[in-house]
Amino acid sequence: MLIINVKDNESIDKALKRFKKKFEKTGVLRQLRARTAFQKPSVKRRTEIIKATYKERMYGNHTEQ
Repeated sequence: MLIINVKDNESIDKALKRFKKKFEKTGVLRQLRARTAFQKPSVKRRTEIIKATYKERMYGNHTEQ
């Protein structure tokens, strides 16, 4: 359960924005979407490897001197 304390003189929009950001960080929606259909362990492993190689390519050690 997420608790957002609304400060004095704070607009509802700002509090809602903080709630949405907190909710997104928990990853509940992402997990719910992943569970809608069964995914074989081999397919899951393959997608993790593909994501890892992409991240390594994008954020890997670029030693430029």
